[in-house]
Amino acid sequence: MKLRQYQIDAFARRPFEGNPAAVCPLQTWPEDSLLQAIAQENNLSETAYFVPAGRGYHLRWFTPLVEVDLCGHATLAAAYVLFELLGHVDDAIRFQTRSGELTVTREGDLLVMDFPARPPVPCSTPAALVDGIGHQPDEVLLADDYIVALPSQADVHGLVPDMSCFMNLGHRGVVVTAPGDGVELDFVCRFFAPKYGVAEDPVTGSAYCELAPYWQQRLGKSEFRARQLSRRGGEVRCAARGERVSIAGPAVKVMDTEIDLSALGTPAA
Repeated sequence: MKLRQYQIDAFARRPFEGNPAAVCPLQTWPEDSLLQAIAQENNLSETAYFVPAGRGYHLRWFTPLVEVDLCGHATLAAAYVLFELLGHVDDAIRFQTRSGELTVTREGDLLVMDFPARPPVPCSTPAALVDGIGHQPDEVLLADDYIVALPSQADVHGLVPDMSCFMNLGHRGVVVTAPGDGVELDFVCRFFAPKYGVAEDPVTGSAYCELAPYWQQRLGKSEFRARQLSRRGGEVRCAARGERVSIAGPAVKVMDTEIDLSALGTPAA
């Protein structure tokens, strides 16, 4: 009546950087209420669960409040667990998810995820978005999230948003982005999703499904070095490849523990 759980810092080369995700390998699916309760207990932006499925795995992600359709950093964390801790020997890992099949491969010390592209399109600018940012944006677009372009890296870094305004928006979250220095970084960003129980996400892999196509159109190139300017921070390499986006980064293990469910009187999966 115990579950093994790992905590992995994704998009990080050492502990306490990047974005932490909990990963629970399972053999069968328990009740969704248990999956959500564990995610709420972890109180991380995502907890990932996977079970064997054919030649790959069925993968799901939960925030402290809800199950989500796509999550990058927890996918990278799950792949790290399989490759580095559980002895997965194939060159690629195939995950079946709400967003279709996602694959992860190794490239040196990086894990490279193949995700669907989500090109953003221009949209009207909600007043609540402007109020929440406290800036008049250069440009606003929409995909799964609002994409808000600001003039400079300093503007993104210094942003102090009003999260209560973002609660009234009709989409997942808000991505704020700006050009990088053009030498080490092509662009920077931050991500806010308070409706999903994630005020500011440290590094948001799925946001690059939107950002890579956006910056491809804006900069006229397809491969990028980016940095998410959260307090923890994290560097991401991404590339726009038509209907797909590759998103790459390192990961590191921080915890290896067990969840004790004996007091529930419910068999673990």
